[in-house]
Amino acid sequence: MRAAAFSVVPPLVVAFGAANGLGCRTKPHEPIRIAAASDLKVAFGQLGPAFEAKSGRKVSFSFGSTGLLSKQVKEGAPFDVFAAANVSYVDEVVSAGACDGATKTPYARGRLAIWSPERAGFAPPSSLEDLADPRFARISIANPDHAPYGKAAKAALEKAGVWDRVHDRIVKGENVEETLELAQSGNVEAAIVAYSLVIHRSGGSFVMVDPTLHPAIDQALVVCRHGADTEGGKLFAAFLSSDAGRTIMRDNGFLLPDDASP
Repeated sequence: MRAAAFSVVPPLVVAFGAANGLGCRTKPHEPIRIAAASDLKVAFGQLGPAFEAKSGRKVSFSFGSTGLLSKQVKEGAPFDVFAAANVSYVDEVVSAGACDGATKTPYARGRLAIWSPERAGFAPPSSLEDLADPRFARISIANPDHAPYGKAAKAALEKAGVWDRVHDRIVKGENVEETLELAQSGNVEAAIVAYSLVIHRSGGSFVMVDPTLHPAIDQALVVCRHGADTEGGKLFAAFLSSDAGRTIMRDNGFLLPDDASP
């Protein structure tokens, strides 16, 4: 199914090459600190080295659930960039005065997938409806109280008419990465997670969740005020929006601003 197009004009329009020429206010050995949603762990694991090779600057990532990271940002954690899994959390930290609203940049739309580990004689699900089968004794989702992918997973289960039949079998991960780990370890039979975490993962199989079953997972980042390297944060944001950054994100299963389909 073709995903709906979403068109944005990122406010950080300076080209990465030009941004790379900016003088940084901190010493070269001090890393740019990035608070990033857990669905970005694989993609940013590739983006970080590419950015460092291009800019000569180091980055340090702290991955976690978007809701918990946003709380840290609002409380003054010294991050230079906050890359959220849902734009609403960026709006919150901007409203709290912790980040610069002028740097708010939509960078991707996330997608959900159901992943299950390979098990002899066990048929993986082919749809959300399959999860109602008793053979899926435990199903993991990220905690919907503070994880955007968990909120989307719950919404999809509800709209598919499955939630009432599975809610007592739900195991909540602290974030979407932990949710996947529950399935990888065999503690649950299936996990509803970010497509970006399973698109290239071995040891199991996945099926995509129909994106019309849940609100769009539109992701955005913002440069923060409590970090020591505002210019470095802008430099990283510009690289994410560059051709090289967009290629890495697309290769890891994200839809990008102005993409009409996967």
